[in-house]
Amino acid sequence: MSGEEQKRQQEAHREGAHHGEERREPPPVSKGSVLTVVVIVVLIAVVVAVIGVLRRKQSSKDLADYTSKTSAPPVSLETPKMQQDASEIVLPGNMQAFALAPIYARTTGYVKVWYHDIGSRVKKGDLLAVIETPELDQQLASAKADLATAMSNAGLAKTTADRYRDLIGSSAVSQQDTDNFVSQLSARNTEVASAAANVRRLEELVGFERVTAPFDGVITARNLDVGQLISADGSTNTAGAGTVRANREIFDISSIDTLRVFVNVPQQYSPDARRGVTATLTLPQYPGRKFDGKLVRTSESVDPASRTLLAEVDVNNRSGELLPGSYTQVHLNVSRAAPAMVIPVSALILASDGLNVATVNGTRAHILRVTPGRDLGATVEILSGLSEGQKVISNPPDSLTEGQEVRVVTPEKNNKQQPSQTAEAKR
Repeated sequence: MSGEEQKRQQEAHREGAHHGEERREPPPVSKGSVLTVVVIVVLIAVVVAVIGVLRRKQSSKDLADYTSKTSAPPVSLETPKMQQDASEIVLPGNMQAFALAPIYARTTGYVKVWYHDIGSRVKKGDLLAVIETPELDQQLASAKADLATAMSNAGLAKTTADRYRDLIGSSAVSQQDTDNFVSQLSARNTEVASAAANVRRLEELVGFERVTAPFDGVITARNLDVGQLISADGSTNTAGAGTVRANREIFDISSIDTLRVFVNVPQQYSPDARRGVTATLTLPQYPGRKFDGKLVRTSESVDPASRTLLAEVDVNNRSGELLPGSYTQVHLNVSRAAPAMVIPVSALILASDGLNVATVNGTRAHILRVTPGRDLGATVEILSGLSEGQKVISNPPDSLTEGQEVRVVTPEKNNKQQPSQTAEAKR
């Protein structure tokens, strides 16, 4: 063979091989393998979704548990200590005027003048104010004229009745006419009595134009001014404020030469609350000073709600140093020492009606009304309202209410955890 023929054969062989490769088909793919891949992908997606949902649920549960635990205010409990030498009891008391009288107007008119302001000392019968009542004055004048008319008619009826009584003996008039004129005389006399009573009523009302002091004392309130309208219901406004009010007294007067102090004596000390017992009073505005008073009367019964005996202590105040409405502490000596519970001052809850403490009932706070005794500085005695061994909240929050959920924190556990926390911090 020549070289050209060999080249032609090689090229033909190459073309045949190339056409054979083009005609070769790829191997078929089975349906089972495709389904297996799809199922695996779906299972992976479902597992991932379930894991995500479970994690979210667990996170929500953990968050709810954390919120419920931390939303309740943390409190610590403390057991009151018993003190066996309480030979003196200290009771809170309120000072009141021995006599207090709100003075109202008994007539309607305008204030002409007033003579005493707050702080003025007055005597019984002193003139406090004058009210102008022109309408009432005219009514009194009219009533006096009606009385004069009634008296004139009664005089004429008497003359006529007397004449007929004289004539009846000579049979000059009939008995019927005589009885009629005698009855007219009786009616006229009744009219005179009615008119006279009306005059006296109006004179008394006119007398109320002058407002006077009912007893010796000091003026503690003045609710009127010159030109102000005054009615029988009281003052129409408060002096200086311009606020319209109804049923407002025009004056308040208090007798403060002797003051009353009312205290609630616990039941266990009620035998020592006898008439004539001397009590010592201390006030925060007079540190280091003591005022002597005398127990003059008691209610002679124990209040079942507070188990206390209401007692009144009178104190001499002729110097005027003590003021009605002041808070005071009344010191009473007891014949036999009685145990008293001592709690920290921080456990007391100051309320508008007295002092309270809080205990824990399960997980709920329970508020108890207590009667305090001596103030020992950091601690205070509790005379009633708290049972022995009953734990109290030593740090009650100001917003604590009855039945509120609380979280009890034990200080000892917190102290034990501190070393480990310090070690972790050093690491």
